[in-house]
Amino acid sequence: MTVVADVDTTVWRLAGTPLIEATAPGPLTGHTVAVKDLYALAGYTVGAGVPGYELGRAAAREHAAVPARLLAAGARIAGIAQTDEFAYSLTGSNGRFGMPVNPAAPDRIPGGSTSGPAVAVRRGEVSIGLGTDTAGSIRVPAAYQGLWGIRTTHGRVATSGLLPLAQSFDAVGWLTRDGATLAAVADCVLANEPVEPTGFVTDPALCDHADAPIAAAVRAYASGLGAGRVDIAPDDSWAEAFRVVQAFEAWANHGPWVAAHPGALAPDVAERFAFAATVTPERAAAARAILADASDRIRAAVTGRALILPATATQPPPRSAGPEVLAAARSRTVALTCLAAIAGLPAVALPLGGHDGVPVGVCLVGAPGTDRSLIRLALSSAAVLAEGPLHSEDRV
Repeated sequence: MTVVADVDTTVWRLAGTPLIEATAPGPLTGHTVAVKDLYALAGYTVGAGVPGYELGRAAAREHAAVPARLLAAGARIAGIAQTDEFAYSLTGSNGRFGMPVNPAAPDRIPGGSTSGPAVAVRRGEVSIGLGTDTAGSIRVPAAYQGLWGIRTTHGRVATSGLLPLAQSFDAVGWLTRDGATLAAVADCVLANEPVEPTGFVTDPALCDHADAPIAAAVRAYASGLGAGRVDIAPDDSWAEAFRVVQAFEAWANHGPWVAAHPGALAPDVAERFAFAATVTPERAAAARAILADASDRIRAAVTGRALILPATATQPPPRSAGPEVLAAARSRTVALTCLAAIAGLPAVALPLGGHDGVPVGVCLVGAPGTDRSLIRLALSSAAVLAEGPLHSEDRV
């Protein structure tokens, strides 16, 4: 187990050959893992993508729950991969370590905040990227890079040893190059499920929230699966309430450190923390009430079935895009990705071909606890994907 000195620091904080050996042989023997720099690994500190954050902190005495399970299943940990600061971004850029190149579209952003693990997977350096998903940090890089990814049911997978951003929404997730590997990890991490979804639904209004090429691809995919219609009719207040609660919890977790270290964060992340500092308990409580009603409506839509929607509202913006373009893309995408987060639901992102040579992704959202079934549904749709849904008739 030798630490590699010469690594791409936009992707890796620390890498080895491997960094941590498997603790036992098992179903994941032969697989390697890039671990997002939020999970505790014995002998190492958590850096959270923030220069200086780990200083003065003791190294972990034991592995976080999920890395420990993967090691016990035979996987080896190749290294600790970069994240956007405190995982509070979706671009895939880090103020100090920079932005890794998106292997699927080098002139586009890679997506974050699980940017390091995603790029390591896409480049073939590892077979599994372990990350987190609060507002879409698994699903966005999956869509931007043509990967498979899952956000698990909120609270279903143990988060011990995981640095939080916003506990009401944080969920364990992982990325792979293919659905079979995604399912293999799920079999090791998740228990069996007594209830499985039996069909598909889609909300045309949610599809139309995305850019036209993405909307057309998702509608064609849904049509090919015989998806029914559902009208979730999300209120504009949902995304704002989500933003408020996420910010309130992010400040509670990291505000004191951020306030004591001015200039430590990239401008976009610093701006979010500046807003977070203004959220009062009363405003957060009012937002939670809105989210409780929203959760009921979203969960009703996926009872016994899977909801099909765009994984992101746009394709990955250009690397050269300015802050306004990136902020607009984030806002539009979070309006879609926050639905699963609000209701604590599992969500699987999978590639849906591409448009103009740039990846497009679709997302399946299921009822609580149907994570493995959702992956199987996604795998069974492979034949539909092979038909080229981007060019199919728009019938939904």
